[in-house]
Amino acid sequence: MTEEKEVNNKNYTEDVQIVNRNGREFIIVGTAHISRQSADLVKEVIETERPDTVCVELDEKRYKSLSEKKRWENLDLKTVIREKQLSTLIMNLVLASYQKKLGEKLGVEPGAELLQATQTAKELDLPIALCDREVRVTLRRAWHSMNFWQKIKFLTGGLAGVFEKQELTEEKLAELRSKDVLTEMMEELGKAMPVLKRVLIDERDTYLAEKTKKANGNKIVTVVGAGHVNGIISHLKNDKEVNLSDIEKIPSSAPVAKIIGWGIPILIVASILYIGYTKGLAAAGDNAIFWVLANGIPSAIGAAIALAHPITILTAFLAAPFTSLTPVIGAGYVAAFVQVYFQPPVVKEIQTVMQDLRKPAKWWQNKLLRVFLVFILTSLGSVIGTYVGFFEIISNVFN
Repeated sequence: MTEEKEVNNKNYTEDVQIVNRNGREFIIVGTAHISRQSADLVKEVIETERPDTVCVELDEKRYKSLSEKKRWENLDLKTVIREKQLSTLIMNLVLASYQKKLGEKLGVEPGAELLQATQTAKELDLPIALCDREVRVTLRRAWHSMNFWQKIKFLTGGLAGVFEKQELTEEKLAELRSKDVLTEMMEELGKAMPVLKRVLIDERDTYLAEKTKKANGNKIVTVVGAGHVNGIISHLKNDKEVNLSDIEKIPSSAPVAKIIGWGIPILIVASILYIGYTKGLAAAGDNAIFWVLANGIPSAIGAAIALAHPITILTAFLAAPFTSLTPVIGAGYVAAFVQVYFQPPVVKEIQTVMQDLRKPAKWWQNKLLRVFLVFILTSLGSVIGTYVGFFEIISNVFN
């Protein structure tokens, strides 16, 4: 018979939940990611319990980013762009900047309690298990799960929260100290876009719980954001093993998206050829020129608004008509790569990027943020140009 017991009789606060299951004791410490009190509680629980393993809501990359203070200096922006992960980096930066702003209000570095868990475990020579899903996978699954307009809504809403100047009252500060603020923010986003909550909260509840189950030993202390506690406890009570490979994959584009992605370029090229066959080469040439201008001009304007390097602006104009004919790479990535080549961010700008993100005027001064602007505005210009050119050429087929 399965043994099931859930108690907290060790004089801990309600932030500590204990589940006894099949002869094993799981001690779940729910924390606020920007709370000094949470860091102290984590240290107290680990020192008191001396568990067989300490599980932490971190993956290898996030652990390094917290423990290595010079993490931004090691950012290889060209590789990020080459691997088409710039949108993921922007998403990560928006979340991190919002969290850092609240952390500064509370006088504690975001993630201090997670780092405290690893430091205390090392001091006591206890095994550490990094139990979170790789942050790159989580963010890319979240990004791929949104359609174009949901992505725009997320970025604009996230940026609005980043540089919002609302003052925090003492009551609000006290409330924030007792919550997992990042999870709270994600839950608010989840109300508007449930797909985000599914990827960022629900899937990770499952992942964290399964990794906790697989940790070595009979007494496990797991340190996670408070918003994950109930979900993890629910999964711990379920003896059914979950295959994590399904939520460790970065989803490929839906078949419909692939059909549209390749269908529109094929239709445009076929339409121009058809116009040439039925109306002559001059008409086909006019439509081809319209396609080039319809794509190139908005993309170049986007790059110019971002105050990109002149060669970047020219590249945006030349690249957009061709990148719009393939879903493999967008004009934004091409322009961003050229921008990094001619105006690479310096170390100081990379170090201050999260602070500068909160001040719109700095977006054009900080070279890293300017790369993001080039990517976003050039991509937007290319999207506009693609639809304008598409409808004009198709209408010419029937006229």
